[in-house]
Amino acid sequence: MLNSILELISFLIGGFLLSLLCNEILLRFSKSLGIRNNNDVVIRWSNESKPSLGGVSLFIVFLFSSIVYSMVSFEENIFHNPQYGGLMLAGSIAFLMGLADDAYNTRPLAKLAIQILCGGVFIFSNTKLDLFHNDVMDGLMTIIWVVGIMNSLNMLDNMDGITGTTVFFILIACLFSGFILSGFKLNIWSISLISMIGAVLGFLKYNIHPSKLFMGDAGSQFIGLFVAFFSIKYLWNVGSDTHHSSWMGVIITLIAFTPAAADTFTVVINRLKKKQSPMVGGKDHTTHHLVYSGLNDKGVWYVFTVIGFISSILSIVMVGFVKDDNYIILPIILATIYFLIVFILLYKNTIKYPIPSKSEN
Repeated sequence: MLNSILELISFLIGGFLLSLLCNEILLRFSKSLGIRNNNDVVIRWSNESKPSLGGVSLFIVFLFSSIVYSMVSFEENIFHNPQYGGLMLAGSIAFLMGLADDAYNTRPLAKLAIQILCGGVFIFSNTKLDLFHNDVMDGLMTIIWVVGIMNSLNMLDNMDGITGTTVFFILIACLFSGFILSGFKLNIWSISLISMIGAVLGFLKYNIHPSKLFMGDAGSQFIGLFVAFFSIKYLWNVGSDTHHSSWMGVIITLIAFTPAAADTFTVVINRLKKKQSPMVGGKDHTTHHLVYSGLNDKGVWYVFTVIGFISSILSIVMVGFVKDDNYIILPIILATIYFLIVFILLYKNTIKYPIPSKSEN
């Protein structure tokens, strides 16, 4: 037990330090590399162009942790694991697609096709939602979930530190949910999660306001794919894994993803009301409206940090209740009320503090 804890801590620290090193090197050698749309202030909140290379460190830590684990583990051949193979393949595809988008601003339909392909890779490698207990319906929902999360986190990546912090707490929820469901085990899944948590912390050192670099599409697409995988494995399928209703996992997942879900729902609702596309960038996210209400960038980050922390704790507690069959209804009701309160408050804030007119900017 002690040795396993020490190994997990070593991968956490290793991921953190490797991420720091990668980001520092990229920052020093990226005076122009990775800076796309230098004069574009429509999508980016920051008026200052900065390298969009933070995602590179996340992918490098993912690969490096896998290699190190395969070298030190004599009981598990990770490359004979179809689920891990699917994660590796889909993660690589997502990263390369995001990297191309950072460099060339690829067309939305091309991105969508790649995201659907990533969802298909998950299905064929035996990673899918168990919601309807029907292969076709569950496969379709898996693709929708993968595409939705990759786009949701990409949309949320609009202000310093927000996406990284949101992902950090979701990964924490997935890690502890895995421990609750499967016991404290040192395997490729726990190692991948703890290493990525360290990598995200290393990235946040450079991304929290005032940021020095952005995550970029390479980062948001890869980390979105990574989060989608582990949320399927340890959150979505909690009900099926514990012989409860499969819809139990829907609520637990929604709670863990509260910051991203509330922002995405708010943006989609507001844009549809204005007959605008929900799929384009803009300064109409919940983060932006919090600034319009009087908060500064750091204040917005604090708000999302608190929401992310509470969401992570609640989802972990709910998994524990479901696993032990104790008073399941009460925590579900309380958690659902919590999500609705967060969503309503953020949504009402966008109505109360609309986008300032150009004369006010």
